[in-house]
Amino acid sequence: MKTSELDYELPPELIAQRPLERRDESRLLVYERATGAIRHRLFRDLADEVSCGDLIVLNDTKVIPARLRLQRPGGGEAEILLIEPVEDGLWEALARPSRRLRPAMRLGPVKLLERLEGGRWLVRLEGEPDGEAPLPPYIYERLDDPERYQTVYACEPGSAAAPTAGPHFTPELLARLDVERVTLHVGLDTFRPVTEDTLEAHALHGERYRVEAAAWERIRAAGRVVAVGTTTVRVLETLARDGPLEGRTDLFVTPGSDFRRVDALLTNFHLPRSSLLLLVAAFAGRERVLRAYAEAVAAGYRFHSYGDAMLCA
Repeated sequence: MKTSELDYELPPELIAQRPLERRDESRLLVYERATGAIRHRLFRDLADEVSCGDLIVLNDTKVIPARLRLQRPGGGEAEILLIEPVEDGLWEALARPSRRLRPAMRLGPVKLLERLEGGRWLVRLEGEPDGEAPLPPYIYERLDDPERYQTVYACEPGSAAAPTAGPHFTPELLARLDVERVTLHVGLDTFRPVTEDTLEAHALHGERYRVEAAAWERIRAAGRVVAVGTTTVRVLETLARDGPLEGRTDLFVTPGSDFRRVDALLTNFHLPRSSLLLLVAAFAGRERVLRAYAEAVAAGYRFHSYGDAMLCA
């Protein structure tokens, strides 16, 4: 499959720059895979759109304040974006301006140790991360309340980016649903565009996950499972392929993949040529998803992290 097959026209003004005042006032495009029908609802109507007995599975990861704005020796700004802990005090990170940085350089609480592949660094951090929320590059406005880049159920710190389908939920809406939780700590590769000409040439870096045994037993026994977000899909489909309850997953879901434990998908609207859009296309069909995206664009839906949601039922 050519990467260009994941292109679509997205007006820049539809990329949401701030969250709505109330989380569940986001719009919800409901796409029925069996009939191709589309309905336009609000997210607060989700409980009316899922079937009685559906189990809603959430990713309860929490975004860490991973963007550190620092000073280089002798002056000049530097930025460290912590991606993933390696062991006590050691992190994989992105650093810039890369051409001005060297191993053994000290940047405040950070010491650069070694250049890694893919523009990453191995660094040592003194203390705990104490920076800013690592907002995606397509969000230009400053976030006044960092909690708005978290879900209301986030409780397991470790992500470099938010699982974007989750922030629409409110405690009141969750109380109307049958909910279970898994954890996958979101890395930057989840949101990295697919830059290769063909999808087969693209590789995911892999991300850490953990699922309680009782939670997996409940998920495995459920009649229908609604996965909230592409990260949740990757966890559930990894376990459905006999993956361990804790580890790393580099599962790359592409068209032709079979879905063994996900029956419906709740997700946001994703960037062209992204692995996230590819997963949605694998679940609901590329041409049908792109038609739904075209209708969302025509109807003025808000896209990406602070945007509206889509339920593929």
